[in-house]
Amino acid sequence: MKRFLKIVGIILAVLILAAVGAATYVKTALPNVGEAPQLVIEKTPARVERGKYIANHVSVCMDCHSTRDWNRYTAPLAGNFGGGGEKFSRDLGFPGEFYAKNITPYGLSQWTDGEVFRAITTGVSKKGNALFPVMPYHAFGQLDTEDIYSIIAYLRTLEPVKHDVPAAVADFPVNILINTMPAKAVPATKPAESDTLNYGKYLVTAASCVMCHSQMEKGQIVEGSEFGGGMEFKIPSGTVRSVNITPDKKTGLGLWNEDVFVKRFKMYADSGYVPHAIGPKDMNTPMPWTMYAGMKESDLKAIFAYLQTLPAKDHAVVKFEPN
Repeated sequence: MKRFLKIVGIILAVLILAAVGAATYVKTALPNVGEAPQLVIEKTPARVERGKYIANHVSVCMDCHSTRDWNRYTAPLAGNFGGGGEKFSRDLGFPGEFYAKNITPYGLSQWTDGEVFRAITTGVSKKGNALFPVMPYHAFGQLDTEDIYSIIAYLRTLEPVKHDVPAAVADFPVNILINTMPAKAVPATKPAESDTLNYGKYLVTAASCVMCHSQMEKGQIVEGSEFGGGMEFKIPSGTVRSVNITPDKKTGLGLWNEDVFVKRFKMYADSGYVPHAIGPKDMNTPMPWTMYAGMKESDLKAIFAYLQTLPAKDHAVVKFEPN
């Protein structure tokens, strides 16, 4: 028996040492995506305009990095433009507390263009720390490099907002595993707009539609739920869930046509549209309709065409449950 217990003890000791060694490696050697590139991005008018379009109407960077008015439908932007601070907390299902950064010149003044590029496309901060993928850097790392340059050029033109954002706090074991999340960028070339399906896929990637329109668990997409909806958002009046955007005819967009899809977005671009006030028991939505409404109709049509090629998923979603 003593011999058996000794062997068990040795095995346990080896396993503990291996676990400690692995954790030490992850904490000290990762993330390993390489040094920030040496970049000085020229802020040409064309780049700034393209970056403004992507940041406000496609990738909607300004959605998370500004303050939204949750007392009105669609929670439109209400100031602090680019100043950051939106909280992604345990109440929303995240493994800790994470905050959108200040991306105005006040927040990025000490960052080089290469460091901003690395953060957007790989998920590594100026200091080499891993960022939790609330910002979908895995998707942004697949975009055309020129589009990322354009976003950075635009951010450099924003009015500085003096707003200091709290540091993120990740729960165990995510505080260790977070170092495994960043990945080297695999940039693509933006398809021609005439290549409708591939261009639509590119826009869907840029907009990270899959991030919100999937089921999530501890901040990660549940495998097999992609685009089928069901991500939960806790709002003061209850729980709202993202819809199924696959072409399923019963529970998704299978009975929609291009015209209906485009009008659904463009109704929020109407000059007469004013987001109405939300009562304490009313449904609201985190979908930034008023921002996506600024997308070109041709881009919306390309997105719809691509979504119609996705595998249909029969997944009914209860969109809102009041408290």
